[in-house]
Amino acid sequence: MLPSVNPERPGDITFGPPPAAAPIPAADQPEQSEKSGQSGEPGERGQGSADSSADWLALPDAVRDRIAELAASALGKLPPADVPRQLRPVARFAPAKRAKLGAVPLLTSLGDTPRFRTAVLEWLREHRQDALDPNAEDTVAAAAAAVLLGESSAASRVRLVAKNAEETTLRAERDAAMARAQRLEAEVARLRDELDRAHAETEQARGEREAEIDRLRGRLREQGVVLRKAKDAAEAARGEAEQAGQQRSAEIGDLTAQLERERQRAATERARAERAVADAEVARQSAREAREADEVRLALLVDTIEGAVGGLRRELSLGSRGLRPADTVRGASAGPGSVGRVQDPVTLDRLFALPSVHLIVDGYNVTKTGYAELALADQRERLIHQLAALTARTGAEVTVVFDGAGVVSVPATAPRGVRVLFSDPGVLADDVIRSLVAAEPAGRPVVVATSDRAVVDSVRGDGAYPVASAVLLARLGRV
Repeated sequence: MLPSVNPERPGDITFGPPPAAAPIPAADQPEQSEKSGQSGEPGERGQGSADSSADWLALPDAVRDRIAELAASALGKLPPADVPRQLRPVARFAPAKRAKLGAVPLLTSLGDTPRFRTAVLEWLREHRQDALDPNAEDTVAAAAAAVLLGESSAASRVRLVAKNAEETTLRAERDAAMARAQRLEAEVARLRDELDRAHAETEQARGEREAEIDRLRGRLREQGVVLRKAKDAAEAARGEAEQAGQQRSAEIGDLTAQLERERQRAATERARAERAVADAEVARQSAREAREADEVRLALLVDTIEGAVGGLRRELSLGSRGLRPADTVRGASAGPGSVGRVQDPVTLDRLFALPSVHLIVDGYNVTKTGYAELALADQRERLIHQLAALTARTGAEVTVVFDGAGVVSVPATAPRGVRVLFSDPGVLADDVIRSLVAAEPAGRPVVVATSDRAVVDSVRGDGAYPVASAVLLARLGRV
């Protein structure tokens, strides 16, 4: 017969038939034969053998832990047939965790499954005989043994353990309360000492404050005397200040009148100077207009003379220029074009040595010959800086022409000595180069750097020296 424990009062344990246990779900039913009596073993939940799991779970903590520890020790050694299905996952736990994590299912199975409880008792009798001694000196071990064995003394032993646990708890609470009371008494004593010190410091501060008040009153009386003297001195100073202010006001009035007279005189002088500047500007403008008129008359005179000379040449059928002795030699004729093409950097250097030479560069034709892999803006920048170095070395006038179509940002300034031009919308850079060559006076050496055949032919006819882009790049590489 197993002990029955009152859940509301764990110390009250009775013996007798336990109340019927709630039915276990089909998944948790212990294994048994399909037909009663065929296995030869009694059913695990037969009539009169059902125990309430609440009876075991309501035991004192120490007794419950002891029983769970013993059942856990036996669980790992029992045959699988003696282990209920709900304990098989617990049997796979490590021995140290089995009693702690599987306490509730272990105790429940001990109460619900007589076969498991019998197997545990048999294993304990064989391996842990000391654990089944109801008369052990350890009250917890004795109570656990009595409960497992169903001894009649189990109830009294469980009550003794519960009483001891309650006494231990009360003793610990009493000790804690006494320690807390001692701490409070020490705190009260400390607060009392602090209060006494604060009271003494307050009395001392009150005496010091009264002495300080007396000292301040004396200083206040002294300050009152000084203040009266200062008031008298301030009244005297105010009178002197008023008198000085009146004098200063009179002086300011005199200075203001004098300043106004000076301002009027300065305005008169400024107006006279402005009239003189205006007269000088009129004189300069008149001289400029006179000089321009003279230049226009001189230009008209020259144009008239040139027209007369041209008309005379046409009258006499002399052509545009007179023949020279070399022109009358027979047996030879001039080749096409008046100027040969520059084929090497040495010849180009000879041209740069001529006075007032003008180098005109077909920009993109040169850059795409030398470094086409760069972006157009980088091509322009590199060529312009190379030409700047060239003109600094040779002193030649340099003009570089780029096609203005598609140019987003035009550089605001160019290196000194290099003229950078971009063709207007609808105008080709080649036409700008032809216009630059045509604008130069006859006789001035003009060099055009390009590999465009049409440009070469047209500028050669106008007397310019064409040079290939590769020749110019070779010369720039030596700068």
